[in-house]
Amino acid sequence: MARKFRYMLILVLGTLSSLSMAGLPMADGSGRELPSLAPMLEQVNPAVVNISTYTSKEQQQNPLLQDPFFRRFFNIPDEQARPRPRRRQTSAGSGVIVDAAKGSIVTNFHVIKGADEIQVSLVDGRTFEAQLVGGDPEVDIAVLQIQADALTAVSLADSDNLRVGDFVVAIGNPFGLGQTITTGVVSALGRSGLGIEGYEDFIQTDASINPGNSGGALVNLRGELVGINTAIIAPGGGNVGIGFAIPVNMAQASAAQILEHGEVKRGQIGVAIQDMTPALQKAFKLPNGQKGVLVTDVKKDSEADKAGLEAGDLIMAVNGQATPSTGQLRNSIAFSDIGETLILKVLRDGRILMLEVDVGESADWALKAGHPLLQNLTLQPNPQGPGVQIKALAPDSMAAANGLRANDILLSVNRVKVASEQDIAQALQKSDDPVLLQVERGGGVFFLVIH
Repeated sequence: MARKFRYMLILVLGTLSSLSMAGLPMADGSGRELPSLAPMLEQVNPAVVNISTYTSKEQQQNPLLQDPFFRRFFNIPDEQARPRPRRRQTSAGSGVIVDAAKGSIVTNFHVIKGADEIQVSLVDGRTFEAQLVGGDPEVDIAVLQIQADALTAVSLADSDNLRVGDFVVAIGNPFGLGQTITTGVVSALGRSGLGIEGYEDFIQTDASINPGNSGGALVNLRGELVGINTAIIAPGGGNVGIGFAIPVNMAQASAAQILEHGEVKRGQIGVAIQDMTPALQKAFKLPNGQKGVLVTDVKKDSEADKAGLEAGDLIMAVNGQATPSTGQLRNSIAFSDIGETLILKVLRDGRILMLEVDVGESADWALKAGHPLLQNLTLQPNPQGPGVQIKALAPDSMAAANGLRANDILLSVNRVKVASEQDIAQALQKSDDPVLLQVERGGGVFFLVIH
C-alpha cells in the first residue's frame, strides 16, 4: 500500500511538473527538485489588487419623528427629527490589472456597486483612488482606472480552450486578509441557469473562493488569466468546493465595450427561445437526447425574420459552436458584434438548414440606458397576448424591491400601451417622474408605481 501511495505521489508531482514550465520545479538546499508555484505567482501577484469601497448611508429614522404634532405631543426636541449623521461602510474585494499603461482594472460589478469612493491597494503597498469607467451588471463586470506608474498586467488566456481537469489558481483578498492563493482544478464548464447573473457561462472550480475573492484572478499554471472569481455555493455558510468564475473571454468582451463606449451594447436577433425537454422532443418528433434551443416566436421584421427563422425551429449551433441551452445561445448572440453575420445550424422538420443572420442591437440596452429604475430586467414579447412579459429580474433590483415579479405582463408604461421593448424605452423617455406600470399577474390587472 505504501509503495502504491509513493508511486501515485510521484505520478502527480510529475504531472504538475510537465504542466507548468513557468513555475516548476524548484530545488531545495540539497539540490533536490521540488514542485512550486512561487515563480509563476511572483509574476502574477503584482497584477492582482485589493479593492476597498466606501459607501455613505443614512441611518434609518422613525418616520413619526418627522410629524410636528407627534413631536409636540411627546415633547421631543426638533433636533431629534433631523437626519442622523451619515456613517461610512467599507467592503473588501479584489481586482485584476489588465492594462498596465492605462491603469485599467477589471473586477466584479457587485464589488463596487453603490460605492462613493473606491480605493485600490497593490501588492507593493501603494494605494490609489480609483475611478469607475463603467459597469456591466448583467455579467457582473466593472472596469476601474488608476493613475499609477510601474504597474504589472496579467496575460490573458483563451478561456475557450479550458478543459475540465485543468489545474487553476485563485488569487484574491478573502475576508480582507490580504493577497491569498488557493489551488484546484476546473470542475465544470458552461455552468448557467444559476440565477446569479443575467448572462451566465461560469467556470466551476474547487479552488477555494471566499468572501473578498470576488473580482480576483483565476489563472492557469502558466500564470495566464482564465477567469474572474465571482461566486460560491455555500449552503452551510462556508466554502464547500463549488466556486464560479466568469470566463476571461466573456469578461474581456464586456470590458472592451466599457473602455471604448463607457457602456455595453448587447446583440440580438429577435427571437423568443426555450430549452428543450423530453416532452418537447416527443411533441416535435425529435430523436431521444436531441440537443438544441427551441424557437418559440420570431419578432416581425427582426433580423431572425429576415433570415428565415420560424417558430418551432431548433437552433443547434452558432458559428459551429453547439448551443445546447438557452443560456449558451443567448450568450453567443449577445456577445457578438453589432452587425456581425452569424451562421445558425437549424433543425426544421427533420432537415438541417444553415441560415445566415445579422446581429442587431438589443432593445434591453436602450431600456437600461433610458431609465435606471428598470435595470436588470429580461423582457420578451407576451406569448399569450398584448404587452411585454418580464422573463427574469435580479432579486436586488429596484423593480423587484418595488413589487415586480418574473412572468408579470407589462401592459402600459406611464399610461402608454406597450408591445415591445422599444415601446417601453420610448415611454420612459417622456418623464423622469416615478414610473407608472399597468401590470397583469395571475389573471388580474393592477397599477404599480416604481420610484
